Amino acid sequence: MRGPRPQRRERIAARSPPWPHVTLALDILFADQRLAVVNKPAGLMVHDSALARGETDFAADRLREQFGKPVFLVHRLDRATSGCLLLAFDRDTASALGKSLMSQAFRKDYLAVCRGWPEPGEGLIDHPLDGGPGKPQKKPATTAYRVLATAELDIPSAQHPTSRYALLRCTPQTGRFRQIRRHLKHIHHHMIGDSSHGDGRHNQAFRMRGVHRMLLHAWQLSFPHPDDGRLLSVCAPGDREWELAMALLGWTTPVAPP
Repeated sequence: MRGPRPQRRERIAARSPPWPHVTLALDILFADQRLAVVNKPAGLMVHDSALARGETDFAADRLREQFGKPVFLVHRLDRATSGCLLLAFDRDTASALGKSLMSQAFRKDYLAVCRGWPEPGEGLIDHPLDGGPGKPQKKPATTAYRVLATAELDIPSAQHPTSRYALLRCTPQTGRFRQIRRHLKHIHHHMIGDSSHGDGRHNQAFRMRGVHRMLLHAWQLSFPHPDDGRLLSVCAPGDREWELAMALLGWTTPVAPP
């Protein structure tokens, strides 16, 4: 039996910059002499790795050329994930930000679209995860989530004539391999567009409607600046395909933390 349908929460849409026809430069969300936050597009690998499989286009290379100087990536994003990517321009800044990343002062908020309506609407997923291929040892992993909006579409699912979807704010409290994606699978609310850990039937339904990307977006970074400790909060707008998904579901992308 399905539970009662929760009331949809209204949000104000973020404005995205005009969609470029062809560009190698990444949108700069914040920059000063020591660090920058850029908006990584979905489908672009952050750097070369064993998972690259012949790929030659990496965000790190683009950013070195774009800024005209060395860059040091403070954290990583999956290839299929879009949004805020933090980098430093010198080793000392990278080290300071890396230490901050391991503390409670550094916060990463993601937006994700999943199938179903998670209950309760706000909670903590506490489920150990391994480190990915070749790293079988499991370590503690926790992700806080909150349901921001819900929708029900005329897409047949199992014994039901419709399918339910939810927009989540996910805040990982640890940094495990594909943590949010695997945690949503663990609670049986698979992320839409996730070809590795998602539900192929729902992924196909969205592809048929023009949404081919994984619906995970690194929406906001909040961290103390290494110079003076002032708190920086940077939000990344979604790309054209993300906004297409939002329109399909009758939602708008938040412009500030709910």
